[in-house]
Amino acid sequence: MQALKVLVAVMGVMIVAGVVTLGVVVTRRLSAVPAGLGNVTLDEPPGTRIAGAVPGGEVIVLRLEGGGPDRVAVVETRTGRVVGRIGLAK
Repeated sequence: MQALKVLVAVMGVMIVAGVVTLGVVVTRRLSAVPAGLGNVTLDEPPGTRIAGAVPGGEVIVLRLEGGGPDRVAVVETRTGRVVGRIGLAK
């Protein structure tokens, strides 16, 4: 009977430790700040300007005007890499 009491106490401590660990891990992941873009240079013609920007989770969508036809560039926020360009017809 004494062994059973010790076993129950040890399992209770393990459950509490597991719940605390889980809470710490979840809190750290939710409060983690994603890395910023830093300096990104777009390979666009001279005269191009950013007319608008819309964040979209893991990408940012830039509306570009000037330097040719209006267009949209999709930039990955983690790497700063342009993952797509869409030309807009007039």
